[in-house]
Parts: sequence; structure tokens; C-alpha cells
Amino acid sequence: MSKIAHLILAHNNPVQLARLISRLQHPDADIYIHLDGKADAEQFTQLSKIPQVHFIQNRTKVYWGSYSIVQATINSFTEILAAHKTYDHINLLSGNDYPIKSTRQIHEFFNQHPHSIFMEYVTQNSEWWQKIKTRVTCYHLTDFHFPGSYWAQIFINKILPERILPTSLTLVGRSQWMTITADSAQYVVNYLRDNPKIRSFFRLTWGSDEIAIQSILHDSPFKDKIENNNYRYIDWSEQNASPKTLTMADADTLVNSTCLFARKFDLSKEPAIFDYLDKTFS
Repeated sequence: MSKIAHLILAHNNPVQLARLISRLQHPDADIYIHLDGKADAEQFTQLSKIPQVHFIQNRTKVYWGSYSIVQATINSFTEILAAHKTYDHINLLSGNDYPIKSTRQIHEFFNQHPHSIFMEYVTQNSEWWQKIKTRVTCYHLTDFHFPGSYWAQIFINKILPERILPTSLTLVGRSQWMTITADSAQYVVNYLRDNPKIRSFFRLTWGSDEIAIQSILHDSPFKDKIENNNYRYIDWSEQNASPKTLTMADADTLVNSTCLFARKFDLSKEPAIFDYLDKTFS
């Protein structure tokens, strides 16, 4: 049977996080939570008492659009891999995600694909890349926190030429959320450890959580194991910086989707959709 390590990046809403944990629990699953370093850990203490739930100890203060999201993920991969447990997959989720299949269906799916990586990406000739290419060609100080960083960023980009990737790595990207194999996670950890110039490049990239790990795996010996599908249902129809919050109006779409998980949800505003999904996939 396939063993899964669910890795949840969370920063708030301990009640909603507890509900997500309850839906993920399975004899062949462990749940790891990276709690944003800015969050009050005391609010989440009760969750650590749930069987098979582990909190990542090396917490990172996470800021939207910055390399800190990648760092939090790498710190988490490192601790999961050091746990000396045999996992087939590490499944990356946010605290705002929720399953849209039963736990049995999710585990059956991964049992059928023990060596596969499920990751959404597009290449640099895509429309998405044309829209976001300044993320990598310009300098971004999102990961640096000092007075005047915004103005320093403007000045740096006025006087310096466009950035060039320091290696032959081919950049791809799109969604941060993915399910990868344990050995491919170890590859990513080692790659970033052994390539400080690449690490520095991504640290100066805006939204590197949507590019860094994806590019490393796409250029790796694991490339042939990648299926370009992360099996997440995400609705960008509102064309905002964040996806639409899913409600009962989306219930039929979610139930009929081939995806395993969806985002995003808000228990405090739309509790009915949680009850519906729980009842449907109990």
C-alpha cells in the first residue's frame, strides 16, 4: 500500500485545519504541518495531540510572493525525509484546501501510481509566462525585509541589466500545489543545497513558489515520471490574485471533477460546502 505524507502549509484558521486533518486521516498517511513562523503556535496546540500529526520544527516566516514559501517547503521536505519513514508520495496542500474524493479513493489513486509526480506546469512560450516573465528578468526584494526595500528594488532594476539564469536550467512553472515522490523531494533538497547560485536567483524571483521546484524537477532525472496535472480544482474565473472561494454553488462541479483536492475554502463563511463534501465522500 502507498504511504503518503500530507504536507500542509498553514498560517491561520485552526478549526478549519482540524477539519482538513480529519478528512486526510488514514492508516497509510501521516500529516505534517508547517505553521507560518509569524503565526501563534499556541492556537494550534490541540492539533499536535491528534495521532499521526506532526508539526515542522524549522518554521519559516512566510510572505506572499517571496522565496520564503519555497524555503518553508524545503524545510518541511527535509524534516519529513529525516523522519526515517518510508513514504511513496509527499502531497503538498494549503490550509485552505479540502479533499473532493474519499480518503479511500485518494489512496487508491496513489496506489495505482506509486512512482508518478503530479505537477502542473507550462513552458516559457506559453501565455502565462509572457504575463509573468518580469518575475525572473527583474530583481525582486520580496524576501528581504528592511526599510526602503521597495525603493531599493526600483533603483536596482533601473541601473542593472535584466537577470540571466546562472545555469542551463529550463524554467517552467504554474501551480505551487503538487504531489511528488519522496526520492524526487530529496533530489530537490539536494539540488538547492548544492547550487547556491540557483538558490540566490530564485530568492530574487517574485512568486518563486510557482517556478523553483517545478523547474528543478522538470530538468531532473524524474522528468519522465511527471504527469502535467496536479489534480487540484481551482477556479480562477474571477481573475483576481487569489482564486475564487468555493461555495455550494460549486458543489456539482466539485463532485463531478476528476480532481482529488480543491481550493480554496473558508469554513467561517461557507460551512455548508464542507458538510456537503463530507456527506458525499464519507
